[in-house]
Amino acid sequence: MDPHQVVRNLKELAARTSTPDGAQRIAWGPVWREARSWFTEQVATLGLTVSSDAAGNNWVILPGESDETVIIGGHLDSVPNGGWLDGALGVMAGLGALRMFSGRRPRLTIAVVDWADEEGARFGRSLLGSSAASGSLQVEAVRELLDKEGTRLVDALAEHGVQLDRMLEAHSALQQIKAKAYLELHIEQGPVLEAMNKPTGVVLGTFGVERHMIRFTGQAAHSGSTPIPMRRDAFLAAAQTALACRDIANRHTAPDARVVCTVGTVKVEPGIVTAVPGVCEISLDQRALDPDVLARMLADARDAAERAARENNVTVEWKTLWRIEPRPFDPELIELCAEAVREVTGDAPRLPSGPLHDAAEMVPHMPVVMMFAYSANGLSHCKEEDTPEPYLLQTIEAFLRLVERVVTGAPHAEA
Repeated sequence: MDPHQVVRNLKELAARTSTPDGAQRIAWGPVWREARSWFTEQVATLGLTVSSDAAGNNWVILPGESDETVIIGGHLDSVPNGGWLDGALGVMAGLGALRMFSGRRPRLTIAVVDWADEEGARFGRSLLGSSAASGSLQVEAVRELLDKEGTRLVDALAEHGVQLDRMLEAHSALQQIKAKAYLELHIEQGPVLEAMNKPTGVVLGTFGVERHMIRFTGQAAHSGSTPIPMRRDAFLAAAQTALACRDIANRHTAPDARVVCTVGTVKVEPGIVTAVPGVCEISLDQRALDPDVLARMLADARDAAERAARENNVTVEWKTLWRIEPRPFDPELIELCAEAVREVTGDAPRLPSGPLHDAAEMVPHMPVVMMFAYSANGLSHCKEEDTPEPYLLQTIEAFLRLVERVVTGAPHAEA
C-alpha cells in the first residue's frame, strides 16, 4: 500500500499531458492517446496487460482465486484546460491497488477500468464509454454529434478502432463479469469537504437530474412608449421563475439532504435595448438524491412558472432536455467505505454527489460506492484544481484500505 507512488504517478501523468493552462487529455484526441499509452506502460511493469472493449474502455485484470470481481473505475480523459486529479485519481488509485496485490493471487479478481470519454468535452455526450457498458447508451442519439471543427463522433471513434454500431457489445462484456463491487475514487469538485475541513468523504449516491428549457412568450414592444402595467414582458416572468427556483432549492434542502436548482442559460428576444422582451427562454437544472424530493421540486417549479406567466400576462411552455433518476449507492459498501475513511482520518462525513460519474452507470448492475477527496477552494475542471498533498495521501490510503477490505473479505472493524 503506497499512496506516495500513486501521487508520483499522478504528477508524472500531469507533466506529460498538461500545458500551463491545465490538462489537455480530451477524449479521442492525441494527448489522451498518449496518456493511455503511458498507462499501458505502467501496467506492463506489473506483468499485466491492457485490453479494450467495444466502446473503447480500457481494462486491466488481475486474476484472483475466485472469478468474483472487484472493479475499480476512473477516467483518464479531461476537459480542455482541466485539472490534474479529475478522473485520473481513480485510475491511478486502481493502479496502486494492482501494485498492492502484485506478486500474489488475491481472493477476488481485480479489474481496473479506464472509462472512455467520461467528460463528453469534445462531442457533448458525457459518460459515453460507461453508458455503453451499462447498456443505457442510445446509439442513434449520438450518431450525428459533431465537435466544434465539424468532425463527426463516428469518425473520431473509428480513428481509435471503435465502431459506433458495435459499442453496446461492451454491455455484453460487462455482463460476463461476476461483479462483486464497483469502487471509484474521485475529487469532490465542490466546497463541502473544505467547509468541514475534512480530507475525505463517503459518497451516498449521485443526484437525480431534471433538466428542462422553459419558454415564456409575451409581446415585444417599444420600451419608451409602452407603460409598464400594459407590458407582456417575457423576461420578467423568467426572472421571477428563476428566483422562485432558488427558493425551491432552499425550501427542500435539509441538514442530511442537500439539493440544488440552477438557471444556467437565458435567451431573450428581440434582445435590443429599446424593446420589451417578447420571448425569454431559460434552462432549469434540478438535482436531488431523493426521487420524491426531486419530483416535488419539479412540480413546485412548474407551479412557479405558471404563476409568473399569469402575473406577467405571458404564456409558458416546457421542453424536457434530459433526466436521470437518483442513483443511491450500496448501503453495505457505504459502511465499509466509512470504516476505511475513519481508520485513516478519524471521521467519515457522508455527502451526495451533485456531478454525475461513471459510477452512476454501474448502479443498476452491481453494488457501488465512491469516495471523495477534498477539493481546494471547491474548484475542478480548471488548472487550479488541487487537493493538499497530506489530504490527498490520506484519501488514497483510505481508498486502498477499502479495496483491500473488499478484495480480501476482511471483517468489519467492529466485528
